[in-house]
Amino acid sequence: MEPSQKTAAKSVQDYIDETPQWADGTHVSSAPLTAMQWRIWGLAAAGKFFEGLVVFMTGVAIPLIGAEFSMSAMQHGIVGAASLAGILFGALVLGGLADTFGRKPMFIIEMIIFMLFLVMVALSPSYTWLVIALFGVGIALGCDYPTAHLVISESIPSAVRGRLVLSAFSFQAVGALSGTVIGYVILAAHPEVDAWRWMYATAIIPALLVVIGRFYITESAPWLVLRGRMHEAHHETKRLLARQPLYPKEIRLAAPDVPATIAKGETGYASLLKPKVRRATILACVPWFLQDLSTYGIGIFTPTLLAASFGYTSEHAHGLAVLVHSDILAAKGAALVDVLLIAGIVAAALLADTVGRIKLQIVGFVGCAAGLLFAALAGAFTGSAHTPLLFAGLMLFNFMTNMGPNAQSYLLAGEVFPTRIRGKGAGTAAAFAKMGAVLTAFLFPLLIAGIGTSALLLGLAAASLAGAAVTYRFRIETTGVSLDKVGR
Repeated sequence: MEPSQKTAAKSVQDYIDETPQWADGTHVSSAPLTAMQWRIWGLAAAGKFFEGLVVFMTGVAIPLIGAEFSMSAMQHGIVGAASLAGILFGALVLGGLADTFGRKPMFIIEMIIFMLFLVMVALSPSYTWLVIALFGVGIALGCDYPTAHLVISESIPSAVRGRLVLSAFSFQAVGALSGTVIGYVILAAHPEVDAWRWMYATAIIPALLVVIGRFYITESAPWLVLRGRMHEAHHETKRLLARQPLYPKEIRLAAPDVPATIAKGETGYASLLKPKVRRATILACVPWFLQDLSTYGIGIFTPTLLAASFGYTSEHAHGLAVLVHSDILAAKGAALVDVLLIAGIVAAALLADTVGRIKLQIVGFVGCAAGLLFAALAGAFTGSAHTPLLFAGLMLFNFMTNMGPNAQSYLLAGEVFPTRIRGKGAGTAAAFAKMGAVLTAFLFPLLIAGIGTSALLLGLAAASLAGAAVTYRFRIETTGVSLDKVGR
């Protein structure tokens, strides 16, 4: 088998998409990913794992944190929202820096920030320090939203971009499940009020290993080309595509379509609202915001909802033994529900490059509304029917959100913008989405106490249907399309 030989200069994406051919000129259907491409994928997946682990572990940790620091309902909401508020800030501010300083530097810096603040979480001496530390953890995770997507999508073939980005994103669900399982295991082994500290501490050493690994990946060659750094782009493309047998044997990169020094007005945040980009901005931001209203509120407070379903509430938990027992029971139930997050993201990864992003997002939004409706109806039943109906609704919601909007909105946000502002666009979309997550994470305990669980779930179901409508109205299908063309 010989690599295809073309003397004309091509873009980095053309070389990434290039497949070898047999001696008779017949092209192979696909090219195997290189070791470097797999390394990039694995280190990006690790970042999504940590997000799911920390954010959803908070749901198990909150009752214990509340007991140690004697927190009010509002303080419970602030703790639940702190990391999400950090994600909002990190995605908007640090994520956009990937367009200025490069994908790789921010990919490394964010994980260092994550590790340092995680140590602070585990050692927090007070409620105030805990909130600051969780906010700092969120800043790092927010930066990871655009950078993790970009380091993958700008390094892999267009034909499998959706599958690989979403399979990395699926580790958010793996992390969510791991967070509840780790919480349960630590509580069972150490049934004390400080068990929450050990939960967070479990991620510190793995985070250090990921920091080290990220130093050894390539910089995004498309970004280097855009900056006019052609020699570096050539070198990084060769490193990225190094394989045996070697192909392509020669690499001649085409000069960028835009000047190396781009006018400020074309690279700033204001460009996201210009007519050529506005549709992409709406599609990337609004449905993701509406999806996060539900996903994080439900995800963080699933243990709380299930504990109440089992008959345990804060009013009943007067003793440490009762508190720990109810938290263990709720963690078990949350772990069962979170399994559907993994099933959903697996379905998304398998279908994104065939069915398409837009169809899956619309169907997923409708399915989320159905799941939330089931869960809301559970409030009308008592006795043996209540808990199974609540479980069924939450499980359907988790499957549909990860098959649809939770996965597809993340995928689309990193695809629909031009390379020159892709980091800013994806970061802005993630930040806008996390505004919804912060709202529900903060307000969830207050709304449950004020309007009741059923009314809250019905409101979230209506938001899901609105997400489906906005997706259809502003749809841009990116399935199988080269990023060079999507950006135009």
